[in-house]
Amino acid sequence: MSEERKRELLWRIALVYVLLVALSIGIALRLVYIQQIEGRRYLALMDSVVTRYVSVPAQRGNIYSADGRLLATTMPSFEVRMDLRADGLTSSVFQSGVDSLSRMLSQLFGDRSPAQYKKMLVQARKRGERYLLIKKNVTYAQLQQLRTFPIFRLGQFKGGLIVATHHRRMYPYRRLANRTIGYLRDASVQPVGLEAQYNAYLTGQSGKRLVQKVNGGQFLPVTDKNEMEPVNGRDLVIAINVQLQDVAESTLERALQEHRAHHGCCVIMETRTGAIRALVNLTRQPDGTYAEDYNYAIAESHEPGSTFKLASLLALLQDGYVSLADSIDLNYGTYAFWNQVMRDAEPHGHRKVDVLTAFALSSNVGIARLVVRHYQKDPARFIAHLRRFGLDKKTGIDLPGEPNPYIKSVKDPAFTQYSLPWMSVGYELKLTPLQMLCFYNAIANQGQWVQPYLLEHMESYGSVVERRKPVTASEPLCSPQALQALQKALETVVSKGTAKNIKNSYYSIAGKTGTSLLADDDGGYEQRRYLASFVGYFPAEDPRYTMIVMVHEPSAGRYYGAQVAAPVFREIADKIYASDLQFHQHPQRDSSSAAPKIPVVPKARTGDVQTVLAALDAPLSIQGFSEWISVDEQGQPHRQSDVAWDAGLPDVRGLGLRNALYLLETAGCRVQAEGSGLVVQQWPAPATPVRRGQVVTLQLALQP
Repeated sequence: MSEERKRELLWRIALVYVLLVALSIGIALRLVYIQQIEGRRYLALMDSVVTRYVSVPAQRGNIYSADGRLLATTMPSFEVRMDLRADGLTSSVFQSGVDSLSRMLSQLFGDRSPAQYKKMLVQARKRGERYLLIKKNVTYAQLQQLRTFPIFRLGQFKGGLIVATHHRRMYPYRRLANRTIGYLRDASVQPVGLEAQYNAYLTGQSGKRLVQKVNGGQFLPVTDKNEMEPVNGRDLVIAINVQLQDVAESTLERALQEHRAHHGCCVIMETRTGAIRALVNLTRQPDGTYAEDYNYAIAESHEPGSTFKLASLLALLQDGYVSLADSIDLNYGTYAFWNQVMRDAEPHGHRKVDVLTAFALSSNVGIARLVVRHYQKDPARFIAHLRRFGLDKKTGIDLPGEPNPYIKSVKDPAFTQYSLPWMSVGYELKLTPLQMLCFYNAIANQGQWVQPYLLEHMESYGSVVERRKPVTASEPLCSPQALQALQKALETVVSKGTAKNIKNSYYSIAGKTGTSLLADDDGGYEQRRYLASFVGYFPAEDPRYTMIVMVHEPSAGRYYGAQVAAPVFREIADKIYASDLQFHQHPQRDSSSAAPKIPVVPKARTGDVQTVLAALDAPLSIQGFSEWISVDEQGQPHRQSDVAWDAGLPDVRGLGLRNALYLLETAGCRVQAEGSGLVVQQWPAPATPVRRGQVVTLQLALQP
């Protein structure tokens, strides 16, 4: 080999050597850099891949009614899994306990045989599974038993037991106030109602738990304790009274079915405080039943119709333009405002009547003529009154979804010369049922407006941590003189006007009927769809409750507020009055006063009459009478013939439910009763031949 060739080869070897040395030095420097400078970052990155903190949800707070009933709660359910490669789960431990464990799991859950459980566990052990599902939706009682089973009693690291806790929101009363309480499902469904309004308080503060990644991409807890314990959510105590809510729901539902209405709502408010004791919203479903799927009372605005006439009358009274004794010509219920004709809801023969009568008869013509006469030149003054009454503002109820009222301004392009008369009778403006109720409640509450509310207070571990502060208007709604006139007008509606069908002799009601046409999609009224309503308070002389009832699109032939909504108001009020002892506080009897009056008894069993008269200390000799007697208005007893079954069904009209049940069930009949008070109707009719097992329906009512 030539010298030149050798030098070239040596040069190449030297070059390769230098390059290798340089590469080695570079690798060494990179290793030092990674280890010393970036080492911590890469270690942290590795830890984040292998271990991480997961959120541990807090126990969601409960919701209670004002009378202490549990309306919403969170129930834990458990998911049981098994780590077949747990460090302490040796082959000897597994083999010695797998038979017993399989047998006890089969006995506890009953979904597999012992042999099937053993096969599942053995095969999972062979595959080295670290997150084998044993059972979902395990109850707390089942979990406590499961922790005592062979292998599992050793815990997570020696026995492979893994327990994941899940929470399910439960509503014990199911449909009751469903839309008001709201619901909480999963992350994909937005909560509604109180669950949404107070979600932050109910949720609490989540804890943290360290978990480690294992084979199969699953994460297992590093320890059996949380690194940071969750803080449970607060409990809510709300104003809803379960008994009143149930009464309102059942009564409204029967009325909606009877009138084949599309939907309806009812709100009962405590007059002095603004507490919402019942809030019902029912919609007809495709199968003909009714359910809560939208909060109409809070979120649905519409033209209120005749119930708005109270605001028009108040504006006239406040300005001193009219008194209840002034005269107005109703023109037989028809009047033309320029080229638009307004008619009263029902034809009548009245012309000149006083303002009180025009209001009691709910005359559109009467109220509209008064408003046009006094505000035509200055309609802004009339609208200013409506705004001063608060009818242009939200109520501020603590539920989401309340819209702003719509009270037209004179600057609104839609305001025309026809707007004033139609606004005066509840058209060309929009309010929700709750907004109208609050206005009436201010009249019942001696002119003091109060904000409606649902939340009474919040509790944490049984202690009150936040109590609602009452919100009231700074000034009275109107003058004492105007207030007195309005209260008289509302009482006259029930005593002599459109709602006289709900008058009774036990307690007084004040309120106003409403019948309005619902606008079509194009703003017209061609489809003739109606809204029937009644809003009022009771007892009129000392109001405790203010209530509104609205029935949308009744389609069974009746649609007036007096026919459809007012009877619902009366039935609910009857049941509240009958069941609330505060309405029946009697003074102690003065021993020097005259003997108590003996009550009239249409027909009853002699033994029952004796019991009642003894409690009343009422002197009446009824010894020797037959099984059935009656007592007349003079307090004289009369013998009544015993029931003759061969004459057919007995006539139980006028009897109380107890006596009616005794007679009919003795005859072998089954009884269905509706309402409260005395029997006013029975089906089949009296004297109908008796068949054993026959169903007899009774309608009860408080007699006026």
